[in-house]
Amino acid sequence: MLNKHFAVSVAMISMLFSTAACSNQSAIDTNADLEKYQEAKNPLNDSFVTNDKPAFTTKAVATFNEPWAMTALPTINNESPKLLVTQKTGELFIVNIKTGAKTAVAGIPKVAYGGQGGLGDIILAPDFATSKNIYLSYVEAGTGVDSNKFGAQVIKAKLAGLDTGQLSLREITPIWQQTPKMKGQGHYSHRLLLSPDEQYLYISSGERQEKTPAQDMSGNLGKIIRLNLDGSLPKDNPFADTNNDIAAQFWSIGHRNVLGMVFDEKGQLWAHEMGPRGGDEFNLIKKGKNYGWPIVSNGRNYSGVDIPDHDTRPEFEAPKMTWTPVISPSSISIYKAGTHNDFPAWQGNALISSLSSKALIVVNFDNDNATTERYRYDMGKRIRSVLNVDGQVWILEDGNDAQLLRLQP
Repeated sequence: MLNKHFAVSVAMISMLFSTAACSNQSAIDTNADLEKYQEAKNPLNDSFVTNDKPAFTTKAVATFNEPWAMTALPTINNESPKLLVTQKTGELFIVNIKTGAKTAVAGIPKVAYGGQGGLGDIILAPDFATSKNIYLSYVEAGTGVDSNKFGAQVIKAKLAGLDTGQLSLREITPIWQQTPKMKGQGHYSHRLLLSPDEQYLYISSGERQEKTPAQDMSGNLGKIIRLNLDGSLPKDNPFADTNNDIAAQFWSIGHRNVLGMVFDEKGQLWAHEMGPRGGDEFNLIKKGKNYGWPIVSNGRNYSGVDIPDHDTRPEFEAPKMTWTPVISPSSISIYKAGTHNDFPAWQGNALISSLSSKALIVVNFDNDNATTERYRYDMGKRIRSVLNVDGQVWILEDGNDAQLLRLQP
């Protein structure tokens, strides 16, 4: 019996330091460890994952190749709801979620597809009902001295042809770009989010797998960006008075690869990011704070070399939750009942899609901003995106032949 317990302990310790947080197709699958994880304590908040959870089935609506993000169009005159869905390869579709019919949007800028790069996030402008404007992120290739280098770009554009069915992007206006462009095709992040008052645009900017840019105030890599809706700089940004136009963009610094941002019901900004070898993070984002990458992390380098944990450097903001083994979090949505209330038990909870763990994860916030993983659902596939729409939940699988699924209680 002693030898058996010793073997299990060794196996679990080995598991903690062997799983890498990657968003590529070769990422290690931690789904096999799900049963063990559900029986273990969260290493940060000492809470248990429970098995008493709402059940659902899934209904496939449409299929995509390498989808990345989705957002809902406003429903008008009881028409069938529609989603905008991006594909990394450079396509944008409107999908009728009642019939599954897909319509391509023309006029998409040329994207640099490869690795983790391509067409990225999409959100509606606050005045979409009248302007038909959207915000779109994608990766572009450099030219001249930046040849063979890449960086994310954010644009605003008009989604024309909604009344005719001849859909296209027009009046494209550049809003923001990653500086500097880098070689390699990883950790772009380029997630988009509007503030609750719809006055500001937040953009996550990954450190491009180069680590040190996250602490470099002369470049906007490894940061969360806050801009006015036209791309100009808010005067109350934390570094606005530094005489540095790049730093004046920053809301927070010291990030690795932020693929999910959301405001909770109290108007607080949360973001999850992929750790290296272990240590995926869920952070409460505060104005002007430094989250420590690559100086601290609750994970290890891919080489196996340790990185000091957050508790060794209290000057850096520590995550509210970490995951080891990693889950590779890919997107986030807050559940809020609307016309529908499919999952009342999830009200106000964060829904997090994950890649390597092939799971949908439900996280609870308490009044003191402590977080608890309430439920973990084994989806059997890498999940690229999750979206709550009017009390219904939609998820996108990752990769080729990826299904758009509705969760049905």
